[in-house]
Amino acid sequence: MTKIKYDNTPFCTMPFIDWNCQKRGYGRQLLEHWEKDMKSQGYDFVLTSTRVDESAQHFYRKLGYKDCGGLLIDIPNYEQPMEMFLIKRICF
Repeated sequence: MTKIKYDNTPFCTMPFIDWNCQKRGYGRQLLEHWEKDMKSQGYDFVLTSTRVDESAQHFYRKLGYKDCGGLLIDIPNYEQPMEMFLIKRICF
């Protein structure tokens, strides 16, 4: 059984394509390049995240990512929408 070590798992955090350049394929190209790079380094899967109130979750799902958990902070004065995590296997 292989154990997952999160401190050395590729995690793409907050990629952003300028609003004026979205819907042109740049985000897809960016993630495909990153996934290819991570695969070449021997990783089997990658992680990313987005808030549940953002539309990026739909973008990631179109690229083959699957929901795999979330983080909810509900401490008074620090509340925010849940951060959802998504995973994608890149090595078959």
